[in-house]
Amino acid sequence: MALLDVRPRAGYLFLGIMLGHILLISAQINSRGGGSVLEAMTFGVVAEVQRSISSGFSSVRRVWGGYADLRNVQLQNEELVRQLHEAQIAVQEQRALADRTRSLEQLLDLRDRSNLTTIAAEIIAAGASPDFRTVTIDKGTRDGLGADMAALAPAGVVGRVVIPSARASKIQLLVDRNAAAGALIERSRAQGVATGVGEELLTLEYVSEIADVIVGDLVVTSGIDGIYPKGYVIGRVESVDKNGGAYKKISVRPAVDFRSLEEVLVVTTPTPARELGQGSAE
Repeated sequence: MALLDVRPRAGYLFLGIMLGHILLISAQINSRGGGSVLEAMTFGVVAEVQRSISSGFSSVRRVWGGYADLRNVQLQNEELVRQLHEAQIAVQEQRALADRTRSLEQLLDLRDRSNLTTIAAEIIAAGASPDFRTVTIDKGTRDGLGADMAALAPAGVVGRVVIPSARASKIQLLVDRNAAAGALIERSRAQGVATGVGEELLTLEYVSEIADVIVGDLVVTSGIDGIYPKGYVIGRVESVDKNGGAYKKISVRPAVDFRSLEEVLVVTTPTPARELGQGSAE
C-alpha cells in the first residue's frame, strides 16, 4: 500500500520538474524577435485576455451609447410633444381672444349706434330648467342695475333684469314662458305682444285678424311696455295661421341665438313709457 501511495506522488513530482525545466529552458531561449520564448508565450496569453476584456468593454460602451442616444431621442420627442401641446393651447387662446374681441366690438358698435346709456355685462351662468329660461350676468346694483332693465345683444333683444343683487343679476330671456314684450311689425306697423313659450320660438299674440302680416316680416319692440326701448329687433315672422277668431296665430323666430350668448348690454336709460309711469306715480 505504501508503494502505491508513493508512485503517484513521484509521477507528479517528475512532471513538475520537467515543466520547470521546460520553463527554464524557454526563459533562456530567445525568439526571432529578440525576446524569450516564455515571454512571448506569456505575452500572447495576456494579450488575448486583454483583447477579450477590451472587446467586452467596447460592446458595453456601444450598448450604453445606443441606450443614451435612444434616451436622448425619447426626451427630445417628449419636449417636441410638450411644445406642440403648448402651441395648440396658444392657438385656442388666440382664437378665443379673437372671438371675444369681435363680440365686444359688436357690443361697442351697438352702444355707439344707440342713444341709450348702457352697461356691458358678461354672462357667467345659465338656468338649468328648460321651462324658466334665465341667465346670470356679472353686474348688479353696485353697477347701477335694477329690476326691469332691458338686456340687448348686437342681434337684438335678449330679455330683462328680474333679480338684481349687489354684484350679479338674473336676466329673464325673451323665450321664457313668462316673458313678454310689446311688439310691432316693422313693415305694416301692426301691433301685438311677443311672448315666450319656453322653446326656441316666440308667439306674437293679439294681432288683429285683418292685420297685414306675412312670413319674413321683421318684428321689433314697440316700447309701450316701459321695459324695452322702441325699435329694437325681436325676430322675424316664421308662420302665420288664422285662428278663426279675432286674432292671428303668429310664430316668430328670435333674432338672438340664446344658446351662444356671452355678453349683453343692459339699458339703464328709462324708456319714455317708464318715465311717464314714474311721473304719474309721483
